[in-house]
Amino acid sequence: MSRILIIEDEIAIAELEKDYLELSGFEVEIETTGDTGEERAIKEEFDLIILDLMLPNVDGFEICKKIRAVKNIPIIMVSAKKEDIDKIRGLGLGADDYITKPFSPSELVARVKAHLARYERLIGSGVKENEIIEIRGIKIDKTARRVYINNEEKNFTTKEFDLLTFLAENPNHVFTKEELFQRIWDMDSIGDIATVTVHIKKIREKIEFNTSKPQYIETIWGVGYRFKV
Repeated sequence: MSRILIIEDEIAIAELEKDYLELSGFEVEIETTGDTGEERAIKEEFDLIILDLMLPNVDGFEICKKIRAVKNIPIIMVSAKKEDIDKIRGLGLGADDYITKPFSPSELVARVKAHLARYERLIGSGVKENEIIEIRGIKIDKTARRVYINNEEKNFTTKEFDLLTFLAENPNHVFTKEELFQRIWDMDSIGDIATVTVHIKKIREKIEFNTSKPQYIETIWGVGYRFKV
């Protein structure tokens, strides 16, 4: 059963949408504020999001942007605004569709079914989901080579990304500087292994709350480094 999240502050509209969708066999959840809707959309597993544009706390444009940064599921944006600029902006931020209020609930259901069917065809046709590593607030998208710390994207150089990914894929394993240099730089340890120390320092500056007391990459004195889980 497909799971749908409605983010809509007008309770009557949200409940009407939910009733029609549930009659069509969908499991539906409702959130009435932007911040709570955004949090659930990102943290929980939904198959489609119905997103109102004008919401308390966080507007639909910002929520759409945040969801699209981490998920590829269909997003249908709903708004009372009829201006083309809002539609263009919403679609530009990654929304898959834009419906203007008032609309027929049966039309919404039809669009939901169409977008879910299209998404399932794409997944089934060999379009693979990105390979993701998630550990305690760190999200590493190996496919897109992007890193998010508590949902905020951080910029990593090629070797910083490779080193962080390697350590995260081998948690609680202690690696010497020589081993890391050989694996990441593909060179024997006769090279400048101080490069490893420099890169670990730069990575910590991006992922650690307090670099003097690292919570992720731990130094094992006299040996090397390990990624704690």
